[in-house]
Amino acid sequence: MQAFAIAAAGIADASARFDASARRTAGDPLGNLAGEIVERVTAEVAFKANVAVLKTADEMSGSLLDILT
Repeated sequence: MQAFAIAAAGIADASARFDASARRTAGDPLGNLAGEIVERVTAEVAFKANVAVLKTADEMSGSLLDILT
């Protein structure tokens, strides 16, 4: 199912964005803190949304299998 691949890619992207933001903050602690916090919160929301997509796709696949069997 394509939803699994899309959600997995979204999770990987959100994780990479969060990591990059944390690295930028560690490299320059007095830099753009507000922007980095916004980036991390946005990455966290994207991560959670993609996890929800995975759960929903899994439930839908299970329901479809129940109907077909």
